[in-house]
Amino acid sequence: MAEVQEKQNTKRNPAQREARIARARLLESLVYEMWDGKPVYYAGYKDVLSGIKSAESVMSSRLLRGILIAKLVARLINGLNEEEFTVVTNELGVQFKKNDWRACDIAVFSNSQLEGQDLSKYAWVPPKIAIEVDTKADFSRFHSDFNYYQEKTTQLLNFGVEKVIWIFTESRKIWIAEPQKDWLLKNWDQPIDVLPGCSFVLDALLTGKKSA
Repeated sequence: MAEVQEKQNTKRNPAQREARIARARLLESLVYEMWDGKPVYYAGYKDVLSGIKSAESVMSSRLLRGILIAKLVARLINGLNEEEFTVVTNELGVQFKKNDWRACDIAVFSNSQLEGQDLSKYAWVPPKIAIEVDTKADFSRFHSDFNYYQEKTTQLLNFGVEKVIWIFTESRKIWIAEPQKDWLLKNWDQPIDVLPGCSFVLDALLTGKKSA
C-alpha cells in the first residue's frame, strides 16, 4: 500500500520526478568502469551525489598524474615505430564483452590489431601493452584496493594484453605483470621495458634526463 502511495505522490510531483531522473543521469556519468554489468564508480562519487564535490573534481587528474601520463606517451611515441604501433591515451575503454569494460590510461596497439576496428567505439581487441597511473576507481565493492588492482590486471592479461604496467605515485613503485611470469615490483629509478627497443626510467622522465 505504501509503495502505491509513493508512486502516486511521484506522479503528482513532477519536480520530484525530474530530480530523480537528474540524479540517475548524474550517477550514470560517474561510472568509471563496468564489471560484468555492475558499475564501478569514480572515487568520490558519493560526494558528488550529495553535492559536496563536482563531477569534474572527481574525474580530473592531479598534476603529477597528468605529467606522468603526458611524458610516458611522449616517450612511447618517440621510442616506437609508428608504422608498427599506435599509442592511445585518455582512459581508453577496453571492452571484454557487452557491459564489461575497463579503462586504460595508456594502451599500445600493433597497427594490425586496429584494422577493421570501429574507431567510434571502445576497443574490442586487447592492446599489447596497458599502462595505468594509479586509478580513479572507487574501491567500495572490492575487499581492498589491492584486490581491485589484482583482479583488473588478471582480467586484462586473460583478455590477451601482453604486459600490464601499474605506476603508483604515493609509494613510488611500479608493478609489472606478464602472463606465465612472476609479477615484478620495481622502483621509479629502475629501467622498465615496454617493448623491444623501448623502455623508460620514470625518475629520468620527470627530471627531463634521457634514458635508454
